[in-house]
Amino acid sequence: MNFNDQSVMNHFRKRKANIIDYETYIPFALFVPLIEKDGELTIIFEVRAQNIRQPGEICFPGGKVDDEDRSYSSAAVRELSEELGVETSNIELLGELDYMVTPFKLILYPFLGKISSDATIEKNDAEVKEVLYIPLSTLLKMKPKEHHVFLKVMPEESFPYHLIPNGENYNWRTGKITEQFYEYEGHVIWGLTARILTHVLDEIRKVTMKE
Repeated sequence: MNFNDQSVMNHFRKRKANIIDYETYIPFALFVPLIEKDGELTIIFEVRAQNIRQPGEICFPGGKVDDEDRSYSSAAVRELSEELGVETSNIELLGELDYMVTPFKLILYPFLGKISSDATIEKNDAEVKEVLYIPLSTLLKMKPKEHHVFLKVMPEESFPYHLIPNGENYNWRTGKITEQFYEYEGHVIWGLTARILTHVLDEIRKVTMKE
């Protein structure tokens, strides 16, 4: 192969950067829903049903992006509609939030939007045990508690230590995950949901601090 070949040069001039091994990651789309309730802007959360993964945990509507979804945002709207029974005509997508790449080969694409105050919400019992409404003003006053999960490298038994410098004494990089916890009326919001919630609240504070 001649690296100076024009086709090779053009390839690199035109290509756009992506995440290495992107095709091995599973994309998930999430919807952070706002609704006006009792005259106050409120964020809607779900308590996961008992027969699905991580039962009883609090989350936002969302799920795996299907091949039939036109975009990540349309997947987020679809998941919201399926889980809370809201007609798509009553859903307004406001904008995209920062996406998150997890250590577990997942990429989360969250979006912020509004549900019409007169919309009918009928939870999907197969996926949602309970619907929580928490006033935005209450959440903005909360400071989450923080704890850390430390990550440890554990190579498989057949790992070829003889191929790397210092062998079994190799100085592996380590890291930690900061877990946040919001407590509200006996409910605990933590994990990825808490991380996304903090991101949303921080973005709202950026706007309100300028006013």
